[in-house]
Amino acid sequence: MTDRGALIDEVDGYRFKPHEMPILPGSPANPDHPPARRAAYLAIGLFMGLVGGAQNGFLLANTAALQAEFALTPVEAGWLTVAFYSTYATMSMLLFRVRQELGIQPFVRWAMAGLVAANFVQMIEPGYYPELAARAVAGITASGLSALSIYYLMQGLPAKLRVGGLVISLGLAQIAFPLTRALSPSLLVDGDMSRVFQFQFALSLLSLGFVHLLRLPPGVRKQTFEPLDIPSITLFVIGVSALCAFLIQGRIQWWDTPWLGYALIVAILGLGGCLLIEANRRSPMLDLSWLSSRAILSLAAIGATVRILVAEQGFGASGMFAALGYGNEQLTGYFWVLAGATFAGMALSALRLDPKDLTRPVLFAVAVICLAAFADTRTGVLTRPQDLYLTQAAIAFAAVFAMGPIMMEGMLRALAAGQSFVISFIAIFSLSQSVGGLAGISLLSAFQAVRLKTHLIDAGSTLTLSNIPLGQALADAVQRTASLQSDPVLRQQAAASSISQEVGREAAVLAFNDVFFLIGTLSAATFAIVFVPWLINKIRGRNPLARELAFMEAMLARTRQ
Repeated sequence: MTDRGALIDEVDGYRFKPHEMPILPGSPANPDHPPARRAAYLAIGLFMGLVGGAQNGFLLANTAALQAEFALTPVEAGWLTVAFYSTYATMSMLLFRVRQELGIQPFVRWAMAGLVAANFVQMIEPGYYPELAARAVAGITASGLSALSIYYLMQGLPAKLRVGGLVISLGLAQIAFPLTRALSPSLLVDGDMSRVFQFQFALSLLSLGFVHLLRLPPGVRKQTFEPLDIPSITLFVIGVSALCAFLIQGRIQWWDTPWLGYALIVAILGLGGCLLIEANRRSPMLDLSWLSSRAILSLAAIGATVRILVAEQGFGASGMFAALGYGNEQLTGYFWVLAGATFAGMALSALRLDPKDLTRPVLFAVAVICLAAFADTRTGVLTRPQDLYLTQAAIAFAAVFAMGPIMMEGMLRALAAGQSFVISFIAIFSLSQSVGGLAGISLLSAFQAVRLKTHLIDAGSTLTLSNIPLGQALADAVQRTASLQSDPVLRQQAAASSISQEVGREAAVLAFNDVFFLIGTLSAATFAIVFVPWLINKIRGRNPLARELAFMEAMLARTRQ
């Protein structure tokens, strides 16, 4: 490893103090900034976190408009999402090693150049395949912007709150999703995506300017790349990309599509090959013995489960409003409420983060999701967005309130085990969040489709001429169309079509109510699974993170000397 003092002992006449030196290779130093500069770092960190989350947020918020813009089928639009998640879920591990090998400033330059290039390609709208490549690059840069946001936030926060930068960066990425949904209607003009692309390009140029106006302090570098990294990372990317394709296209094309089975086989072989290489390396990127420990597996499972539960919002409530005919224009207020609730969850999580008890906020968040999901089962065809403000805001709050402590526990365990284990945690956490979210939406989508078919069959069995309420409803519908249609046969057909649409909406709402009930049930089970060992530890007076906390205290004490 390169000597720390030789690299950042003195920069521009300023000699770094021991407590200002970076904790990890690849991260910047933490000098004592004056208040104005600290505020500037904090503002840039907040901005970068939102811009990183907006890379996927604008894509998801405007999928329908994007399909129309490029004349895409749903399957082709799905591949855009696959391209983004394939790189976003896998690049955290590679970019961490890039920062360690090349230093923080080259990483910043390449990350910002990639961001500007991806958004520029979008803005000139060259066609579907360049857009596909731009989405893949956007996934890489979004992953890089997440790290940059953490570093800038840590420069701006006081020393005692610096660890909150991890939580805030994670929360900013979550805020970006409802925020882009709220902003998109004002950017779209008659379905034209050009203003959305221009806005994204402007954000990327601002980001580029900010990081050049106020650079991060230098950091420590060390040689990290090895020849076996190339096949290992390649297989990892192939495996995760195939898994993302399976989860995203399975929901669009349905799960009995033959090629999806081959995609799953490629995912298993790719990830299996990567793990085989890592298991037989002298200095692996992914330490399988540590990753397969009970504590880390439990942590990854809890993180992925919370992402699945939170899919109630991204798929459940949003899907139900779409089934009821609400568009983004009618849901602007709803998404502003979600953005505010997410911000509140992020802020409170950062302020109340207690390393001595990181399970309590997770339990609280899961309980909130459970209660809100069960409350949403009361929805009907007359439900308006305002009726779900409270429950959906509670879920948005709980989503980010839970993820901060989960990430913090993983980082504590990784740092206590050794600096080389940080990359293992970053890889498993990124996968649990990205793949967990995709798996959650796929699971709920399949369940909703099955329940919708069941409710339609049940409704169809009652749609007979002997059904008096149906006959009355049909007569009323015929009477309503009498002034618009003189032909009695066509009036009857129009009335029957209207009744069929109403039955379809009723069945769709009932299916989404089943989804809400499933989420509530899974949340209750998750709460019980997490609560029992937490309660046992409390009764015994045992802290499962005692060793990790002692290590952190000792490390912080050394930096103060």
